[in-house]
Amino acid sequence: MRLLDIRNLNIELITNTEVIRAVESANFSMKMGEVSGLIGESGSGKSLIAKALVGVLNNRWQISADRLHFMGEDLNRMTLQQRRKIISSNIAMIYQEPRRCLDPTADIFSQLEESLPEYEFKGWFNSNKQHRLKRCIQLLHKVGIKDHQAVFNSYPHMLSEGVCQKIMIAMALAKEPKLLIADEPTTALESTTSLQVLNLLKSLNQLKDMAMIFITHNLKTITNWADSINVMYCGQLIESGATNKVIHSPKHPYTKALFDSEPDFMEQDYRQRRKLYTLKGTIPTLQHLPIGCRLGPRCPNAQKACVVMPEQTKIRGQYFRCHYPLDEGKTE
Repeated sequence: MRLLDIRNLNIELITNTEVIRAVESANFSMKMGEVSGLIGESGSGKSLIAKALVGVLNNRWQISADRLHFMGEDLNRMTLQQRRKIISSNIAMIYQEPRRCLDPTADIFSQLEESLPEYEFKGWFNSNKQHRLKRCIQLLHKVGIKDHQAVFNSYPHMLSEGVCQKIMIAMALAKEPKLLIADEPTTALESTTSLQVLNLLKSLNQLKDMAMIFITHNLKTITNWADSINVMYCGQLIESGATNKVIHSPKHPYTKALFDSEPDFMEQDYRQRRKLYTLKGTIPTLQHLPIGCRLGPRCPNAQKACVVMPEQTKIRGQYFRCHYPLDEGKTE
């Protein structure tokens, strides 16, 4: 059984003058315990998909999908209350801007305690209170915060961005969710702490069989860890597949450009180092999106057919949307 199965997901922004389709016809699926990377440039719609999944977008956004299944349940057919119950129990998200996500009027202990699952609040009051305190201490120690007492009594504005990020990670791990969505979880952390957090997430995936959607700009991190990779450009999910296949045999020109732009620090002779590859042009704004394939104006392989949105194609286990794939093979 697939943990998550999304087909033809569209996310539209409703403005006073127009409707802007920020995410167009995205297909996404993953298995239990799978680590799936979601990569792409800033503004490509990665975080938007994650926020739509957990239901935190406001009323200005309109979400539709032909299929939206989680753990075999059809979320499209559920009431808002039913959907929230399933999501809050089984999905957690680590947000990109931790300080904005924490309550500025409550101390850290209160917020961490509130994130604990309901069964932690059952039993006799005194013993249960001690148990919750112990659980909160364990969660902070897991993410590398040793001086828990000082953090418990603090408010978000009193802590650094890195410490706030660690607290958000601890809150996300409190319920031991089936799916953890990590949106740039190590952005605000120093390198040593970043490595510690990544190792923690890896161990949770291996020991707890916790599936993860890892949203990042760091291609090296995700390629060394993820089972599969999904590439986004300007609101379109253009390629997905097993990590090794996407890296070594990309089908979409943008995927190849993305990996070619990554510097190779292993080259010993700096005189032989190649110039970093970049696509010509700039990413279009939401107000001026090109029709059809949104990479069209920048794509070196673009032709007349690219003004029509390409259908999703599958070749040897890789899914992509391109009229002229780079390494053509037998279509499945």
